[in-house]
Amino acid sequence: MAKLTIDDLKKIKEKVHKEMSLRDGDRRVKVTVHMGTCGIASGAKEVMDTLLEEIEAAKVHDVVVTTSGCMGLCSREPLVTVEVLNQEPIKYEYVNPNKIRQIFKRHVLSGEVQTPFVLAKGTEIIK
Repeated sequence: MAKLTIDDLKKIKEKVHKEMSLRDGDRRVKVTVHMGTCGIASGAKEVMDTLLEEIEAAKVHDVVVTTSGCMGLCSREPLVTVEVLNQEPIKYEYVNPNKIRQIFKRHVLSGEVQTPFVLAKGTEIIK
């Protein structure tokens, strides 16, 4: 296997940044499924699979899906964060396949936050 060069790493970084950015291109929503070992054990894989199926069925192209590790709230897993462009992020707790369908259809597609499932609103800022 060939060694990666600095230019290779820069290209990878630019590609990932472009894919992850909500402000660039036509991305309107970013959905993060938190998939640390605690999340996976609690069903995050099934949540991710269901979300991807819903996106495909709806034929939407302005939603990017990503994963992250544990948020440190293992007892609230599976956790999902929905970030709509120019709005505060919403963190959902105890998400299962039925809840992610509802979150996708009502929040992601229609803009209606699903309050009964919300753990937190906004971002954590350390000053």
